[in-house]
Amino acid sequence: MVVLAPMEASLWAAGLGAIAGAGAAVTYGIAGKSSRLFGPSVYRGNPGQRRIALTFDDGPSPSSLALLAYLQSESIQATFFQCGMNVERHPEIARAIAAAGHQIGNHTYSHPKFLFKSISFMAWEFERTQAAIEAATGIVPRYFRAPYGYRWFGIGAAQRKFNLMGVMWTVIGQDWRLPAQEIAQYVLDRASPGGIICLHDGRGVRPDPEIAPMLEALREIVPALKKQGYRFCTVDDLLRLA
Repeated sequence: MVVLAPMEASLWAAGLGAIAGAGAAVTYGIAGKSSRLFGPSVYRGNPGQRRIALTFDDGPSPSSLALLAYLQSESIQATFFQCGMNVERHPEIARAIAAAGHQIGNHTYSHPKFLFKSISFMAWEFERTQAAIEAATGIVPRYFRAPYGYRWFGIGAAQRKFNLMGVMWTVIGQDWRLPAQEIAQYVLDRASPGGIICLHDGRGVRPDPEIAPMLEALREIVPALKKQGYRFCTVDDLLRLA
């Protein structure tokens, strides 16, 4: 059982009170892609530049290797938001992704929903993942993505402790539930200059996830966006050019 410090307890009580008194605003604060209510966060780069960032959540997994090979064939640098538990399970895959020049971000250790969680819980999830990624790759992540996109009261304090900027998305591909053609169409219909596309090379912390529909969709998404004049880059590069 987690025991809350006084500040955490007050934030918890404030959260409950805010939900009761201002439901719609708090709901958007929790999951809205442009929300900065709970902590520093970005969801897009410069809309005046025809650049776009591919991001992949929930890895690494054995299927990440096929994704890595495809990205290399297209000369694309992407950003991978990795779960610490999966990094510990597949450190060699995390290393391969880093060695290929891709950016790695923090996607928590166990892929929990942060709703009603304490600052100490969120900080522990960040800390263990930072340590797992650094041990496997030598990289200390500067960005994180909250599982399900859910932020909560006090997450900003946990972010500051590890110097993490939150990253949301302009479009999330629904690739955990749609077939390949629908994933591709969904993303292409919503892609925009300066956008951040969220896809998945894992399924939470499942040990051997099936991501074939996403990979098939990506083989349609990438050529179509290139034909439209888009250039792909990491989140870091996208924001640097904003």
